[in-house]
Amino acid sequence: MSADAERRSRLLAVKLRALVRDHLGGEQPGESPQVFAPGAALLTDPRTWLLVDGGATRGLGACLAWGLRHGRPLSLLVERDSGLLVRRAALLDVDLEIWHVDDRALLPAIAEDHLPHVAPRPEHLAFSSLIESAGANVVVEHGVVAGEIRGLEICRVVDDPHTGETRLEVGLGAHDREAFAMVHGELPTEEALGRVVEAVAVHRADGADSHPLNRFGAERLMRWHALQNPASIGFDSLAAAEPPVARTNVKDAVPCAAVGERNGVRTVAVFAHGVDLDVVPFALDAASREGADEAVVVLRSRDVVAAHEEMTRLARMSVSITRL
Repeated sequence: MSADAERRSRLLAVKLRALVRDHLGGEQPGESPQVFAPGAALLTDPRTWLLVDGGATRGLGACLAWGLRHGRPLSLLVERDSGLLVRRAALLDVDLEIWHVDDRALLPAIAEDHLPHVAPRPEHLAFSSLIESAGANVVVEHGVVAGEIRGLEICRVVDDPHTGETRLEVGLGAHDREAFAMVHGELPTEEALGRVVEAVAVHRADGADSHPLNRFGAERLMRWHALQNPASIGFDSLAAAEPPVARTNVKDAVPCAAVGERNGVRTVAVFAHGVDLDVVPFALDAASREGADEAVVVLRSRDVVAAHEEMTRLARMSVSITRL
């Protein structure tokens, strides 16, 4: 741990102890500070207190994995995203309370509703034929129209912030799209898109050598394979679905979702690549938003840990793990 990280950890531990003492009216029996990488932890008689440092959108799974080991009721303190965590926690049978940190006060967190389904604007959907003709798949999430090659976003329909003009931008993420326009701005969109599709497809092909273009969006490549053959993960039918929370960066590893039929039951599949402790709460949230009766978490065998299995047993709906 770096000196800065160690200093931050000590400060968070002091903050957590002060918050708990202020909330409960003084020093608590059995106080024992613990190391908790996403923030700070404090054991008391009879609770475990966890403070998450910064955004907690993907924090519930790590908190549960850490807290359940101690066999005590769990109190989770967060400064952001508390409503989302309450919504997800309600899908699990666990003794957990979530508090919103407001300066030195702890306020009971209130569940927030799911994001509404937003239809893409017609002028954005009008670019679908161009995207498909270039060999990419059209993907719509939270009203945003994009083109993907085997799960990797390579273009997106955007509105110019100054003129309001709708256009198709080519590239991976906002900065890459801006750089591409600066270098290749003279190319017609059809030609620019075709060149990118051709260059990316080589690296997303099965058996391709390791390359940034096949390391980004690995979970979406897993989903792409399942969409081509739903039976490979036990589904009768399958279609891409929105995640319960919109992605903020296409280069970050975030689970992705699909929805379909499995043995006649509407089921959501969620794909993750790497050890992701939050994937089970994420999958339950995705299934709840889609009105599904079951959830399936799709992971590589090497990425399944005991905490995943424990959280599936705590789920209030049927959720299982499919290993690849």
